Amino acid sequence: MVPTTTEAQRAELHKTIWRIANDLRGSVDGWDFKSYVLGMLFYRFISENLTAYINNDEHDAGNLDFDYAEMPDDRAEMTMRDTVAEKGFFIFPRDLFANVRARAPWDQNLNETLERAFKNIEASAHGTASEGDLKGLFDDLDVNSAKLGGTVARRNQKLVKLLDAVGDLPLGNFEDNSIDLFGDAYEYLMQMYASQAGKSGGEYYTPQEVSEVLTRITVAGKTRVNRVYDPAVGSGSLLLKFGKVLGWGNVGGFYGQEINLTTYNLARINMFLHDVNYEQFSIAHGDTLTDPQHWDDEPFDAIVSNPPYSIRWEGDANPLLINDERYSPAGVLAPKSKADLAFTMHILSWLAVSGTAAIVEFPGVLYRGGAERKIRKYLIDNNFVDAVIQLPPDLFFGTTIATCIIVLKKSKADNAVLFIDASAEFSRVGNKNKMLPANQQHILNTFTTRQNVDHVARLVPNEDIAANDYNIAVSSYVEQEDTREVIDITELNAEIGRIVARQAELRTSIDAIVADLEGGTA
Repeated sequence: MVPTTTEAQRAELHKTIWRIANDLRGSVDGWDFKSYVLGMLFYRFISENLTAYINNDEHDAGNLDFDYAEMPDDRAEMTMRDTVAEKGFFIFPRDLFANVRARAPWDQNLNETLERAFKNIEASAHGTASEGDLKGLFDDLDVNSAKLGGTVARRNQKLVKLLDAVGDLPLGNFEDNSIDLFGDAYEYLMQMYASQAGKSGGEYYTPQEVSEVLTRITVAGKTRVNRVYDPAVGSGSLLLKFGKVLGWGNVGGFYGQEINLTTYNLARINMFLHDVNYEQFSIAHGDTLTDPQHWDDEPFDAIVSNPPYSIRWEGDANPLLINDERYSPAGVLAPKSKADLAFTMHILSWLAVSGTAAIVEFPGVLYRGGAERKIRKYLIDNNFVDAVIQLPPDLFFGTTIATCIIVLKKSKADNAVLFIDASAEFSRVGNKNKMLPANQQHILNTFTTRQNVDHVARLVPNEDIAANDYNIAVSSYVEQEDTREVIDITELNAEIGRIVARQAELRTSIDAIVADLEGGTA
């Protein structure tokens, strides 16, 4: 994928996208309306993707005037099986975004037209290897929802505007290798919707600069990874960062699981919009902690995740979990009210021997007692913790807490943990803190160098951590620099004495002036 826009052009495109998204939604809450904008963007993408794929084959064969969009449906249907085997889906010419849009202003049954098109696209994968990747992708784009209008006519008016707005976005075309703009636009919209939605948005979207740090930590020293995994995949942006960092041809497969149905759909759409073929990704729906869906695919070479903070889970209320091979090695389950370290144990279990995992964690897991201390003891005693990185506060949507990153490895060259204080590595951008490229690089350099740096990093032997009751909070090992001004107490006392003497002189002078004034008045 070759970028074709400058940063200035991209910024202008982002402004246009966000303005259109807000103008279109009217009185509908932005968080609710995101499915329409993102879903329609996806519909346009797969339509243009398929058209370009078929057209290129015909043009290469010498049929330069061929245009799939103008092909009769009955002739197109003859290519369906081969097309689905290659692309994972099929769209009849009449159902292509551009053709539906062209007829939309005069189509009194536009809602039914779109609904049929979406069902046909999904049905094209029935009974094939891509069926699970396509199933339900359009469920959240409800063309008959009252949110779009109180009558069919009003809903159709909104749908026409939506088709036109998304269709007019200057996202280039596939012949110009500018398909990266679709994925870029999608990521931008998700970030903006997450920002507006606060906590609910933050639960499914990780800021790009945090994704960048997590990914680069797990691929340090590597140019390719076979399988990458996120057990709380959200919108999928963390996984996709591997393709952007290493190059799309250097990632063997993308795997993830998401418990929220709408977010699960967003993650699969995100894969398609970044032109990741259905054979290269497997995004599953369900509860990773109690019903993981990728037993046949683990172990994974790189795992990144930003699991939900301190959520409830079954824990010891489910007698089967203590014998689950993912949790049993620690001899204890994470508390029912705090599933953080349950995700950590799951990730460790599915990590390849030569792999690396980087997990965003709630800070309490570093020092809380009880079952969490016992799990930390297991991790430290078995030398699985490679590094703990303290992040700045207020990076994430919906929370201002200062989170941390725990890095896990099963094969380490030493028996120590690297503690990094990156709490000051940020700049204030808008109403959030942001780790700029220089901040990210400083963290990565410190991580890869793995040496003591005053007030920044300290390599601590595991036995010292054990002696500190398995507390792995960065502040326990990295002393912050004292930036307070050094005060000379002797000099300060002398200065105070001079000030007091001067005050006495001024009082005497003022008293004399007042006495003179009173004498003159009398």
